[in-house]
Amino acid sequence: MSTPNLETLNNIQQRILWLSTYMLHYANKIRPNPDGSKIGGHQASSASTVTLTTALLFHFLRSDDRFQFKPHGSPAYHSAMYLMDALPKSYMTGLREFGKLQSYLSRSKDPVVVDFSNGSMGLGCAAPVFAATAQHYAQRHFGDTTAKRFITISGDAELDEGNIYEMLLEESMRGVNNVLWIVDLNRQSLDRVVPGIRAKRLEAIFAACGWDVIEAKYGQRLQTAFASAGGEHLRQWIDDMSNEEYQSLIRSDGPTIRGAAMRSENDDLIEFLAPIPDDELVGLISNLGGCDLAELIAKLDMAAQKLDAGKAPVVLFAYTIKGWGLPLAGDPFNHSALLSDDLIHSLFDGMGIDRNDPWLGFAPGTPEYELCQRTRERLGFRTFTDAALAKMGNVPVGYGRTARRNQVRPVPIAPADVPAELGVTHANLSSTQDAFGRVVMRLADVERIAPRIITTSADVATSTNLGGWINKVGMFSFETPIDYEAGRPRPINWRGRPEGQHVELGIAEMNLYMMLSQLGLSHELNGQLLLPIGTLYDPFVCRGLDALIFGLYSESKFIFAATPSGTTLSPEGGAHQSAVTASLGIELPNLDYYEPCFGVEVEWALMEGLRQLVLVGDDGLRNGRSTYLRMSTKNIDQSLLKPALDRLGKAELRRKMLGGGYRLRLAEEGLAQPQSSPILHLITCGAMIPEVLAAADYLQREGVAVNVINLTNPRGAYESWKHAKYGAGHILEELIPVGQRHAPILTVHDAASHAFAWLGSVFGQRVISLGVDKFGQSGTRAAVYEYVGIDTTSIIAAGFRAVD
Repeated sequence: MSTPNLETLNNIQQRILWLSTYMLHYANKIRPNPDGSKIGGHQASSASTVTLTTALLFHFLRSDDRFQFKPHGSPAYHSAMYLMDALPKSYMTGLREFGKLQSYLSRSKDPVVVDFSNGSMGLGCAAPVFAATAQHYAQRHFGDTTAKRFITISGDAELDEGNIYEMLLEESMRGVNNVLWIVDLNRQSLDRVVPGIRAKRLEAIFAACGWDVIEAKYGQRLQTAFASAGGEHLRQWIDDMSNEEYQSLIRSDGPTIRGAAMRSENDDLIEFLAPIPDDELVGLISNLGGCDLAELIAKLDMAAQKLDAGKAPVVLFAYTIKGWGLPLAGDPFNHSALLSDDLIHSLFDGMGIDRNDPWLGFAPGTPEYELCQRTRERLGFRTFTDAALAKMGNVPVGYGRTARRNQVRPVPIAPADVPAELGVTHANLSSTQDAFGRVVMRLADVERIAPRIITTSADVATSTNLGGWINKVGMFSFETPIDYEAGRPRPINWRGRPEGQHVELGIAEMNLYMMLSQLGLSHELNGQLLLPIGTLYDPFVCRGLDALIFGLYSESKFIFAATPSGTTLSPEGGAHQSAVTASLGIELPNLDYYEPCFGVEVEWALMEGLRQLVLVGDDGLRNGRSTYLRMSTKNIDQSLLKPALDRLGKAELRRKMLGGGYRLRLAEEGLAQPQSSPILHLITCGAMIPEVLAAADYLQREGVAVNVINLTNPRGAYESWKHAKYGAGHILEELIPVGQRHAPILTVHDAASHAFAWLGSVFGQRVISLGVDKFGQSGTRAAVYEYVGIDTTSIIAAGFRAVD
């Protein structure tokens, strides 16, 4: 690592401070705002990261580093990229503008290099730790990765988020040793100054979890003062000072600081401060390590040495001032504050900015310009200027995914390499969860894709039927531990080894989805494709929902199987009977959702999910979706599928099943004169098929012609209708024939009833929706079904109401 020129770096950081401040001013007060909406932004939060941004980009980072910058510091990052000719000037005026720069860094939306999206506090900063786990796994299995180190920045208030501690406590990630976590410790949150002095507690937590802790607490000016005669009294005074008092004093003046010292009744301290001029006191006590380039670079170099040693991950607590270098520095109410026009005008003069060109970078030939150019080349960022933009024309959304040279490799598996089915045999009475276990175990024999598959579970691997797979491929661990159970019988082999293909997590669904999201981005971040499959109980999909959304927003590709679901696991009671998850499957972007009933449907859906993980667009980037399988432990008679299979044939049944659904029973079957009978469309999926078929049998005996439609892919059916502009050419035209579109619809779902209520809108039919709209309780399946109103008798009664 070369010795930095501090004068050059300081000039760069001052320009970053100006540009990041001015771009927020421009977005809020100069750019036309037709609807008058608040644009917002965080000048103070961005300012506290300016020194960190400068030191990291222009000194510390390498081309094989993957990094995440603090969400509220995105203007500082964009400003640095602009100075490096990696972002056009026309984008600097477009912060928080549609099609331009996102409010928070987005790997799928921004035009610059963004390895990790952020914005939902606690998730973006934790993602690199999971990505580092994926990198270790990929390197041990395939030998080569494009990424080597992972760097993340968070604010200290962001450490309030509980998912961070779930991550820190996760034992399966204890071997990670290539992460640097930097805490921008500015002692302020959104609403207030963080009370008390909690930095030491935070440091102790990281240390207890195996992290190597470094502090950049005081700048070199303060350290010089501490080292002088009597300086230890100044250090002790500042160390013992509460955050509230310190924040107040750094915004005061010399006499106020002396008055505070006098109240301490420490004569040695008062004597030490006496010769220091009043106009130097504020600058002295506010000289913190995270805003002192020389000190911060020294600590980053120390961190680099520790990472190179490979013994542990490193956390650097960098003490900063929120609003550093700006008139609102340290103000407890500065989080969303914006500088006034007058203050911005004063900065023009104070920072030597040309009023005629506030966006001016550095002139070619200057040391600052040359360092910016060298940094862009060193980090492998593509040149992206307005001249380049003019040649390109339209910039695709997410251009930043290709803004680092030589990062994205060809996908090593083609969609055609993923078989449509595996020919798994299912018992006549079996559940979708059982089928899932059988199919996943068989995947170990598929030569082309098996080495790339990795499974993970939130401490429910055995109860979600992953035991056979684990015994076949082994559990992953960074090292091979001593086998204390050697020679003893064991149903599951939990002895980990570096060659294993299952990661067993603790009971933390946030960790599960964060792990899945970063395993699913391994191709983009590490250059090695992984095909991740995770399992959890369906009621706890909501427990990890924020992390799930984070992964989907980041355009990660993964599969998760959630089982058991609904009220079908009736003895577990209302706390474990999921209802809203089906709606999430229909509504969340970048996600396919299947709710199968039969074993072969599980197989088809899982193989299609794997195919989605390797789909590639014309730009060479993966463009498939993640997949959600909502399953059950309820045993289903597999022969109930035979009439539809005989009628349609396997290939057509598979097409319909994946596309949205199929008619399991036709209205014209089983009635002597179906043309004179009232028609009812019974639409259901998953575990409710037996009850719906039993109700259909009864209704048909009473003269009602019943179509039973198995809506295996509710999301696909809805999207088919939507993409047809709510007109012709969608899957529901195949499910509800032209002559039967006057007939009522009755939907039955072991989920919230509104999940299927939209079906009546397709052809303007009357619809009655049965589902789980209240909390259940423990009991037999029949009792709970009756309680929530989805038992066979309730379906029959609703069917008669519908056709009355």
